[in-house]
Amino acid sequence: MKNPNLGRMLRYYRKAKCYSVQQVVDKLKNEYGISISPKSVYSWENGQTQPYADTLLVLCKIYSINNILDSLGYKGEPEQAPLVLTPEERELIIKYRTHKYFNSAIRKLLDIED
Repeated sequence: MKNPNLGRMLRYYRKAKCYSVQQVVDKLKNEYGISISPKSVYSWENGQTQPYADTLLVLCKIYSINNILDSLGYKGEPEQAPLVLTPEERELIIKYRTHKYFNSAIRKLLDIED
């Protein structure tokens, strides 16, 4: 699945390092043995294509990107699916919340310390 932020991120970090597209192409080839054309870099930055994962990791190294997930917009823990309860589970939770004398028994049952 394509990440729409990837191209913007690659362009931003390339320009922040003051690298031209040709300099990136030369670094990839000379330092890492990855042969690409300037057109590939432009294509990545415009969101038309995306680099292979190993090339992306090398670009992160070249651009000094330490946390690629944050740079791509993946902040914090992924969202969990909503919890779906059966009617019985819902009733148990309501009773647990409304009848305080059940709390200690349930906490003991679940092996939760007070």
